[in-house]
Amino acid sequence: MLKMFSTQLTGLYKKMVDEESFNFEDGARLLAQAAISNGAIYLKGFGEMGGILSEAFYGAEPFPGAKPFDESGSLNVADRVILFTRYSTDESAITLARNLRDQQIPFVTIATSLDADGESIEHYSDVHINLRLQRGLIPDESGNRVGFPHLMIALFAYYGIKSTLEEIILEYEEE
Repeated sequence: MLKMFSTQLTGLYKKMVDEESFNFEDGARLLAQAAISNGAIYLKGFGEMGGILSEAFYGAEPFPGAKPFDESGSLNVADRVILFTRYSTDESAITLARNLRDQQIPFVTIATSLDADGESIEHYSDVHINLRLQRGLIPDESGNRVGFPHLMIALFAYYGIKSTLEEIILEYEEE
């Protein structure tokens, strides 16, 4: 079972690299605007995606210039935000995305895109990275799918955007 899980997870990582590479680049460029100017990069994780914040702030390699998003704080036009949520239809994430759009604060969203008739954070974000995890990775004994590693996939996306941002900043500093 572990081998099957590993194979499926590796496939998701590869698909994300193949299909989201431009969005990683666009997202990192958007964040670089804050990193290079006087802005800040704020991170917000909804639900289990709050685990990304632990890595971003307390991990071995903290996210450069990042701060935890505080809804009671004020943002300025030089600031940027990254929102992490399980699904693009998360009501709390949509509410925050709508507020950021109304304040004209550019932001990146990282979530599994769902085909929904209603609202989606994708409609508001400047850049969206699709996690592509719509069902469990492995079948169980009764035919159901289990193993929803949303946090693992989101952490992969986090490192993708973080490493791309660091490359952009390094290039900028060398000029």
